[in-house]
Amino acid sequence: MRALVPSLLVLAACGGGHKYIASPSPMMADQGAVAIASEPSSGETYAARTDSPMREAASTPLSTFSIDVDTASLANVRRMLRDGHLPPADAVRVEEMLNYYRYALPAPAPDAAIGLLAEVSASPYHPERRLIRLGLSTRPMDAGATPPRNLVFLIDTSGSMSAAGKLPLLRQALALLVERMRPVDRIALVVYAGAAGVVLESTPGSDKERILAALDRLEAGGSTNGGAGIEAAYAEAERGFDPRAVNRVILASDGDFNVGTTDTAGLIDLIGKKRASGVYLTTLGVGDGNLSDANMEALAQHGNGNYHYLDSLGEARKVLVDDAAGTLVTLARDVKVQVEFDPAQVRAYRLVGYENRLLADDDFRDDRVDAGEIGPGHQVTAVYEVEPAEGATGAALATLRVRYRLPDGAEPVELRLAVQDAGAGPDAASVDQRLTTALVGFAMLLRASPHAGAATWPLVHGLARDSAGADAQRLELVGMIERAAALAGQPLADSHPRRAQ
Repeated sequence: MRALVPSLLVLAACGGGHKYIASPSPMMADQGAVAIASEPSSGETYAARTDSPMREAASTPLSTFSIDVDTASLANVRRMLRDGHLPPADAVRVEEMLNYYRYALPAPAPDAAIGLLAEVSASPYHPERRLIRLGLSTRPMDAGATPPRNLVFLIDTSGSMSAAGKLPLLRQALALLVERMRPVDRIALVVYAGAAGVVLESTPGSDKERILAALDRLEAGGSTNGGAGIEAAYAEAERGFDPRAVNRVILASDGDFNVGTTDTAGLIDLIGKKRASGVYLTTLGVGDGNLSDANMEALAQHGNGNYHYLDSLGEARKVLVDDAAGTLVTLARDVKVQVEFDPAQVRAYRLVGYENRLLADDDFRDDRVDAGEIGPGHQVTAVYEVEPAEGATGAALATLRVRYRLPDGAEPVELRLAVQDAGAGPDAASVDQRLTTALVGFAMLLRASPHAGAATWPLVHGLARDSAGADAQRLELVGMIERAAALAGQPLADSHPRRAQ
């Protein structure tokens, strides 16, 4: 009996995304992908995206995109699986799932800000294809070298934020960050509901008691005027602007903007004007039921920041404490990637993910075109599926080029790396290559992608188990795959993650 997938009906455009309800109709994924049963996402909104197709290298040898260091999709998918339902396809962004995990990547050269890696292996999903994994990495920043932080937290205190996983979680999360603040760091709190207001003016990290008391007073109630809140937060950030510091607005919300400037285009225009001041925007999504993922992602992208989803206090600690330098500090800006495929070696290729980060080929060296930022200790991973050309000789499949600017506005730097294929089979792939292969397959199954090929839950599960070792995050991924397979009606016979002895 075929599983059913609810058809996704557009109820109202919101933030460039869609609101979904279930209207059951049979749907079978193409090319062997498993059809899955997905519950509706209530009032949650996700930007629609279509998987990139295979492209002919002879006619389109260049593939160009902006980096993306967001990780929200993985945490959001984890939340939905934990709550007992599969995510809607548009909630699954494979690049954010890839970038959630840490890999063994080379350090940058002494004169570069970014290190590069390329690994090629056989694809278990398409016997005729190879998988290229590209890795970008930056050096971590020593604690003593971290610049002062001038942070303005813009906190949604509307009625939709009253649930335990929303404002109460944010209060706990910010308390973790406050405990790690130094005297040179400063924080301000701006809240918004029907109107916006400053509840804590810029306060040094040495006055933790005052900051924590202000957090404790936050309560939810009213409708949401996100536009007014953003304007108030930027005004506060500009009043305390320090050219030596990290100046950043951090918007924490479910993104359900329902009064004031509510359309994404208007909000993007607003923050696009503000980022020129040197104040960047990071977004933290919380909660369920009315999460406007589309809004939160778009705002961060255009505010020169990043988007994270907090599904637990542990995730909040990861984003705001453990990875704080990478989350808040910019090491390189306008980071662009361009891969040039050799048609003599590659017949066709497909970039997996990054659909909303694609750039025109001419944009790569057009320094007027904005692109993503990367912080210290950050990693970026991208995967291509490639079909070798007939008569391929085993020479370099492609050339990877990465272009970026340093924060001080110096001339652009361009790096390059030849992408060599040593002919490695599945068993010769590195542990990290197996992890990325598992994540690609997992995402394709969740999205019922027409490119899933021979991907199955047991195959993806096995790849994830083989790459997990004793790593807690990777073992958690194994559990996520097991939960998803069970929800898809295909429980795995061996559902106990292998642990290192």
